[in-house]
Amino acid sequence: MEKLSAEAAAGLLASLPHWTHDAQRGAIRRQYRFADFAQAFAFMTQIALTAEKRDHHPEWSNVYDRVDITLTTHDAGGLTQLDIDLARAADEAFARFG
Repeated sequence: MEKLSAEAAAGLLASLPHWTHDAQRGAIRRQYRFADFAQAFAFMTQIALTAEKRDHHPEWSNVYDRVDITLTTHDAGGLTQLDIDLARAADEAFARFG
């Protein structure tokens, strides 16, 4: 997978308004908040299964009702379509928690 150009990344990130771009790291980040730890853990389980199927794994942490995710493609040295796709999958999973 090839690293996205700055222009391509900016265009794709426009469709991910809750994600912030860390240009220095070539990564995107988002924090999710849930009703409780059980919901946060259920969300992480869903994303873990998706990540494993795609062989693309997030950098993340969980503290009680909060999940922080950073996405970058280490092999490409920055942001790729894999990161954008996993961000969209995470947003779609989060939306199901309403």
